[in-house]
Amino acid sequence: MSTSPEPDSTDSDRDTSARPLHGMRVVEFGHVAAGPFAGMLLADLGADVVKVEPPNGDQMRAWPPIGSDEDGERFSYNFTSLNRNKRSVVADLKDPDQNAMVRRLLMSADAVVQNYRPGVLDRLGLGYESISAEHRGIVFCSISGYGLTSPYRDRGAYDVVIQGMSGLMSVTGSDGGPPVKAGVPVADFITGLYAAMTVSALLADPLSGRRSRHVDVPMLDCLLATSALQVSEFWGTGRTPAALGSAHPRNAPYQAFQAQDRYFTLAAGNDRLWHAVCAAIERSDLLDDPRFVTQAGRVEHQLDLAHLLEKTFETRPADHWVRVLSDHGVPCGPINTFEEVLADPHGTPWSLSTRTQ
Repeated sequence: MSTSPEPDSTDSDRDTSARPLHGMRVVEFGHVAAGPFAGMLLADLGADVVKVEPPNGDQMRAWPPIGSDEDGERFSYNFTSLNRNKRSVVADLKDPDQNAMVRRLLMSADAVVQNYRPGVLDRLGLGYESISAEHRGIVFCSISGYGLTSPYRDRGAYDVVIQGMSGLMSVTGSDGGPPVKAGVPVADFITGLYAAMTVSALLADPLSGRRSRHVDVPMLDCLLATSALQVSEFWGTGRTPAALGSAHPRNAPYQAFQAQDRYFTLAAGNDRLWHAVCAAIERSDLLDDPRFVTQAGRVEHQLDLAHLLEKTFETRPADHWVRVLSDHGVPCGPINTFEEVLADPHGTPWSLSTRTQ
């Protein structure tokens, strides 16, 4: 078992004294995304996060792209993007001596975050029941695909599987087209957010340290919780929500539009904004069209509306329409690549750091 050195206390970027979880220790048994993302958020909030990895490391350490730091040490950009501000220990949990050392580490922790399948840490003697019997104040957060009490608890889960099972992929893409997953691992990251929020709340509880708590955070439940509007629509109407591309089931115009050179988005979520759109593009005639007088009418006829608007938008570049619509108070913007958004002036205050440790 090995550990990295303590963070440099003179480095202002690592000074956590003003952060809400300063002084708290979190032990993370995290791999790939959901667990590591939760641990990283807790580290951002000031916790001392110690990541326990197997002898061959978190599998994400091998994910490309691979770079080299100033000392020639190779690292995965993907891995570092989810593991900043942590320290790591390496331990073979099946080795009795190393298992015992990790157990001692857990006795010094305020919280544990883990995303192994249910039962893995229990079989190693490091699960909630075993640890909480000795450590009465531990907050133990278990992330899994389906939860500890689900009939699917023993199934493996990755982001795309959860996106499919949660209903999300049934409302992405275009109506009649194949299922489309979100382009980023939303199931992993939303689950990590829920886990970090719950652990933070329990650590802030006045009773924290006096009693143990076991938090069950299923990926499927977390992603379904973000679909509240779609679920309420189904319960309210009995109709199954459909894929609409970039359009909206209750607002129009509210989608991506093709300009002369590229796509851009606009969102006119009420009558006032619809009037502003017509003024910006000099199409006051659309205000008199009976199909588009009300929001409900614009939604009912949104394919016709989109066709008419796109005829206008195709006459000028996207930047022109973004500028004109913005001047009229209409929420809109370009559809950026990641290269473009990272070069955007808005990115300047983000203080993105290339340093890894």
